[in-house]
Amino acid sequence: MSVLNIAVGGIQHETNTFSNVSSDENFFKLYEWLYGDEIFEHYDGVRDYIGGMIDQANHEGYTVIPTFSARANPSGVIPLETFKTMKRELINRILEIKELDAVCLALHGAGVVEGIDDLEGELLEELRRALNPNVPIVVTLDLHTNLTERMVEHASALLGVKEYPHVDSYERGLDAVKFIKEIVVNKVIPVMHMTKLPMMIPTTHTISGQAFEMKLKHSRKEKLGDVLDCTFYHSFPHTDVAHIGCAILTTTNNHRELAEATSKRVAKELWDAKSDFIVELPSSAEGIDMALNVEGKPVVINETSDNPGAGTPGDGTNLLKELLRLDLPDTVFACIYDPDVATLAHEKGAGATLDVELGGKTDHLHGEPLRVTAKVVALTNGVFVHTNPMMAGKKSNYGKTARLVIGQVEVIVISVRTQTFDPEIISLTGINPLDYKIIALKSSQHFRAGFQDLAKKIITVDSPGLSSYSLDHFEYVNVNRPIYPLDRHFEK
Repeated sequence: MSVLNIAVGGIQHETNTFSNVSSDENFFKLYEWLYGDEIFEHYDGVRDYIGGMIDQANHEGYTVIPTFSARANPSGVIPLETFKTMKRELINRILEIKELDAVCLALHGAGVVEGIDDLEGELLEELRRALNPNVPIVVTLDLHTNLTERMVEHASALLGVKEYPHVDSYERGLDAVKFIKEIVVNKVIPVMHMTKLPMMIPTTHTISGQAFEMKLKHSRKEKLGDVLDCTFYHSFPHTDVAHIGCAILTTTNNHRELAEATSKRVAKELWDAKSDFIVELPSSAEGIDMALNVEGKPVVINETSDNPGAGTPGDGTNLLKELLRLDLPDTVFACIYDPDVATLAHEKGAGATLDVELGGKTDHLHGEPLRVTAKVVALTNGVFVHTNPMMAGKKSNYGKTARLVIGQVEVIVISVRTQTFDPEIISLTGINPLDYKIIALKSSQHFRAGFQDLAKKIITVDSPGLSSYSLDHFEYVNVNRPIYPLDRHFEK
């Protein structure tokens, strides 16, 4: 058995170029900034890309050499100096390895830096130039990658997740190391072909509907002869860059014509179905009314327009304002980002009454601050372990967290910008989610991994915001036109 030395690391950031939330080094360090063995400690038993890479390498008897891993919540454009630091830390640590057989990286695919609109392409090109050309570079990517020829050219293989919520990130980490084995040991020659489409779609889940059907279609292609992988990249629609757009990437074993033909065939099917991805969502008021007419509980209402997982502030008040206006019993809002209010609640203590302005402090697009009188009923440090299939075993820290009661509505206030992935943050404050008629939260689709099985119904609501489902609300400047759905009537 060949024992391979594999370098593992990554830089993961989904950049919302419309966001004014800073993405500097200090922001990254709130989430993940790991060196060497810290990567082992962080990802031990975690269902994520790097957790999968480590587990599969261990299964094969390979040696994993952890290098550098940085990840931050989606936010605004990354400062150039921050990117230079991350790139230097990652590449230098890889180049220091004396006997290196392969590199396995967890990247995102929608990273944007000041002056560089393709973070991943820039990183891969520089690494490829510096590295022995015989050392393969295998990369995992997010489904919301804005794929570029530069990425394809400088990686040996690109493996994107196919599910949204990304419950297959661990499996794609496993696949990455399996690909390395095929390349190094079994002498497979991966050949990739990308077919890019002049279309982008809102953040659409793959549990059902057209995205589900497309997932089945491209997965079937992998059963055809030399096709090793075929992935539909949805693109990230909140990144104003020229190369935005859906893409099909097919990888074969040294069969360029097959890769091209497969990508083009799947891309045509996607283009023909493009209108099926555009849907109208209810407003906050309409969504609440729909929830009240559902028999049983809980009903989950997700505010997709202020999803911190897409780079929004997370302190928007549009949905919360409507819930407070109706003063609905058996209702919990989880969560809203407001570190000032959370800190004050911790200072005053459980049982205290606060007169505060809640939320709306980053901008007013997502709603004005709400003047409220709130009772503090529970306080936590915001540290817990996820249980949902997408990131089971991963520890998160939402910072100082307070559970407030405003009228009859309970509100969980957190100190770190993040979406709600699963019920654990709710349970942490002493709440049994099953006791509530309405659970309102900020997320587009990832929450489904944790709430799908317990919710009687899920209702997605939309309003003005930096992750709105309605792409017509955004003032794109750099996007190549025409592009669907901004330009509805054209043939590619």
